Amino acid sequence: MKKIMFNDKYGLTKAVLDRIKTQTRRIPDIQPPYENSEICFPTGLIEEDEPEKHPLWMAYCWQNKDNPEEFTPWIKPRYKEGEIVAVAQSYKDLGFSETALDISPKDWRIARGTLGQSKGWNNKMFVRVDACIEKGHQIHITKVRMQRLQNISEEDCLKEGIEFDGKANSYYCRYNRSTNSRKWLGKTPREAYAALINGTSGKGTWEKNPYVWVYDFELVK
Repeated sequence: MKKIMFNDKYGLTKAVLDRIKTQTRRIPDIQPPYENSEICFPTGLIEEDEPEKHPLWMAYCWQNKDNPEEFTPWIKPRYKEGEIVAVAQSYKDLGFSETALDISPKDWRIARGTLGQSKGWNNKMFVRVDACIEKGHQIHITKVRMQRLQNISEEDCLKEGIEFDGKANSYYCRYNRSTNSRKWLGKTPREAYAALINGTSGKGTWEKNPYVWVYDFELVK
């Protein structure tokens, strides 16, 4: 099983666990290499069948409109439809004891100290996948597709974890896990999501309008 990380600076892990966030966008490493590019399904991926009939094998490629025979290698999503993925959390958030032994993932006989002393105590990047599976939460990937970032709908902006406060007439995300304090982002869902993606993926990401993988999911544990 793989694990997936959500940005805690903006409270996105908590939004997932609270079932507020049910969608995420991830930027693929390969972007269109041609000025005149379009997305196409690769042919012959699953023998004679159309690849869109096989969501577990979903892939795209970039094709040059001016020269259809010129295209990139297939671009495959990290997560597939139907897949169960562990939500990454720190050992502390997963509820492990601070004094529990930190066992080497390569050899269970080797203890590297305690979990409280490990990098993973407060940083989920260093947490073993099996620990996330054992005590954490999992999501079920229900749909995978690709689109331009700015093609996101207002409805999908809310699925990304954006919430609305009628009294303030503004959209926000909850960014403090303990106090539920709010990070005000914009007056419309799109304005708020643009601020959120620039905060999580780097300044100017919204303006660059890259292609992104769109993952719909549901919390299953």
